[in-house]
Amino acid sequence: MILEIAHLDVKPALTAEFEVAFGQAQAIIASMPGYISHELQRCLERPQHYALLVRWQTLEDHTKGFRSSAQYQQWKALLHHFYDPFPTVEHYAHIAP
Repeated sequence: MILEIAHLDVKPALTAEFEVAFGQAQAIIASMPGYISHELQRCLERPQHYALLVRWQTLEDHTKGFRSSAQYQQWKALLHHFYDPFPTVEHYAHIAP
């Protein structure tokens, strides 16, 4: 299993709209091959900052499967205009419980 962590900085005036749009967009990612689960967390100290955690079966399920899909274009259209700056995305492999 691979854990994708995306650090999302949303334009401060648009956080409520972002959360509504994410509510729609999450069905897109959940339908992708290799998807396991996801969660969106909002930072308490910086309320315009979010962490998106997505669990994938393999790295390629995210980097090739999702990102090269037609569904990713829908994801982008729903969410990418909220970000400033563009998100940082990293992938992690489980080491210990």
